[in-house]
Amino acid sequence: MRVAIASGKGGTGKTTIATSLAYTVAQRGDRVAYLDCDVEEPNGHLFLQPQIVDRRPITRLVPVVDPVRCAHCGACAQVCRYRAIACVGERTLIFTELCHSCGGCLLACPQEAIGEVPVPIGTLRTGRSGGVEFVDGVLNVGEAMSPPAIRAVKQAAPDAPLTILDCPPGTSCPVIESVRGCDLLLLVTEPTPFGLHDLKLAVEMARTLRLEVGVVINRADAGDRAVWDYCQQRRVPILAEIPDDRAVAEAYSRGELAAQAVPHVADRMRALLATIESGVLA
Repeated sequence: MRVAIASGKGGTGKTTIATSLAYTVAQRGDRVAYLDCDVEEPNGHLFLQPQIVDRRPITRLVPVVDPVRCAHCGACAQVCRYRAIACVGERTLIFTELCHSCGGCLLACPQEAIGEVPVPIGTLRTGRSGGVEFVDGVLNVGEAMSPPAIRAVKQAAPDAPLTILDCPPGTSCPVIESVRGCDLLLLVTEPTPFGLHDLKLAVEMARTLRLEVGVVINRADAGDRAVWDYCQQRRVPILAEIPDDRAVAEAYSRGELAAQAVPHVADRMRALLATIESGVLA
């Protein structure tokens, strides 16, 4: 089972829930994989503190043009949806920062003048933290697109009964890539106007992708009841509520797992895990 943990906005406690859930599974003696798909700013390692056993480069393929064979016909530029290729007079220019590595230009070139070369874009790290199999990716500074790095993280996932994907915030391409293929999307939100606004976007994303979705409300005893009303109206199950507790914030600031440092969080993680595994989300 693959459970993606996401949020419409940053700062809702997504990584706190993801790491605590992984720790809870491991504590009962079961194997679990934790994938940090937030490759632009991964921080799951700060709490799980894994022993990294392997580092390898993450690459993506970008086109190169053979100037001898190229006839500058413009077929590659016409097929490229991202304007990553331009034919200017007797030159064919490649803009690698715009390239999505789709391979369309290779297929379109009648002269077979285009090849591909791997370009490093980040680093993949794998390791272990107790019973948690750990994988994350770190995108190189200045790289414009994170989905290729996210795909590399997902492809490196070990075979485990439960895989937890800690996703980037928002509802854009990196999140779409992270949640694709998951069995359950767990949206972490907070009872604030901003939290509700971005939760609505995330729920619509999930339903567009036809994903099963549940909600965790963090800092549940702060703010108003608008999030509860929305979830009731849209028939989105609320799977857990985490109260606003200074002890959780203090544990976070020390780089400690909330489920390890705060007993009531551990209880709620066990209850959340039981709900997820039962398959009863209503």
